[in-house]
Amino acid sequence: MNFEEYLNSLQKKTVAVIGIGVSNQPLIQLLAGRGIAVTACDKKDRTALGGMADNLENQGVTLQLGADYLKDLTEDVIFRTPGMRPDLPELLAAQAGGSVLTSEMEVFFQVCPCPKIAVTGSDGKTTTTTIIAELLKAAGRTVHLGGNIGHPLLAEAGEMRPEDVAVLELSSFQLMTMTHSPHIAVMTNLAPNHLDVHRDMAEYITAKQNIFTHQSTQDIAVFNADNTLTVEAAGKAPGRVRFFSRKQELADGVFLRGTAVIARSGSGERQVMDTADIRLPGVHNIENYLAAIAAVDGLVPDGVIRDFARTFGGVEHRIELIRTRKGVRWYNDSIASSPSRTIAGLNAFPEKVILIAGGKDKGISYAPLGPVVNEHVKLLLLCGATAGVIREAVTQAENYRGLEILDVEDYRQAVAIADSRATEGDVVILSPASTSFDRFANFMERGQVFKDIVNGLDG
Repeated sequence: MNFEEYLNSLQKKTVAVIGIGVSNQPLIQLLAGRGIAVTACDKKDRTALGGMADNLENQGVTLQLGADYLKDLTEDVIFRTPGMRPDLPELLAAQAGGSVLTSEMEVFFQVCPCPKIAVTGSDGKTTTTTIIAELLKAAGRTVHLGGNIGHPLLAEAGEMRPEDVAVLELSSFQLMTMTHSPHIAVMTNLAPNHLDVHRDMAEYITAKQNIFTHQSTQDIAVFNADNTLTVEAAGKAPGRVRFFSRKQELADGVFLRGTAVIARSGSGERQVMDTADIRLPGVHNIENYLAAIAAVDGLVPDGVIRDFARTFGGVEHRIELIRTRKGVRWYNDSIASSPSRTIAGLNAFPEKVILIAGGKDKGISYAPLGPVVNEHVKLLLLCGATAGVIREAVTQAENYRGLEILDVEDYRQAVAIADSRATEGDVVILSPASTSFDRFANFMERGQVFKDIVNGLDG
């Protein structure tokens, strides 16, 4: 079914779209613009939505807002928002009544006319996805970048051509009910994450595996050979399996030999580039490049890969250098919403840093973070709901030697203290190891607030 056929199939049906956030707004406008009967449901009330509520109603959209936004769903088709469990009682009741439950991304996979490359994993998804997309662009392809990276694509599917490429970042929430898989799938790694939403680690892993479960024998899946859980998942892939590794040589994949990045397949091996070509700091970014190269091998010339790596400075909110002031480098790593992300960020720096951390708990253990903080941090500033559990993880670690830990009210106080204590050559980094939802709408808002405060410092 193509894009137009799908929209035509909805003409005489009723549609509910749950969530009036960034990912669903283009979808609501698309459906309403085609004259389809749309009800937009959101737990926010009319006041919180502001002018958006009036705009939607002016387009003919019915609103169902507030605490009862999921009550009595009877529409023929229901689009759930990413992050909403598909087994909520209200959704199950609607399905029992004949409603079809889907999502923007599920429909996009059904109607997209071009090859799809998708990336998932616990860490490194966005950077790896971005590298893949930019490499393909540099090689002359028309690329449509979207998914969990923040840009919904369904409304644009009608403009895509068969020779284009769609490059997608997919979260476990998007993958939970997916019944299609991309032509090339990448799983960067797996570690405990989002256990505040998923029932357990097994459900989280099963969701992630949907990125390759529905592939054909002609498709390709790329896995991290240095991660036990992804190696186990690779055994279930129906198509060609490729690996990437920093630690071992591979029969089919991309790996390091010293500092040389080597690509090997049945046709032989070659050196693609050297790690010195990679501008991004940290071994985790070397892994991101290994994964990306394994995905685009044969699609992007090696020279293009080298040229890109030498100039690419990274993605906003991911160990992003904000400024250097009085010899002190300030970094925004707001994307680090789990301990493993913060661990990767700390390992990117050879020197000890001043770390600002804390936020909302995701239901995962902070114990692995403690030893790394003690090894890599000279001053720890904590705020948010997880301040106490991070402090406990640090002080209970075997290598705790009295690291100074201060509780702060907010980022403004944290920046002021860090500024007063940092000396020339120091690094100050926001890497929360927690979600943003205790105080911010998302990690982007959190990172922007931090950047504004840092950029507001005199000098």
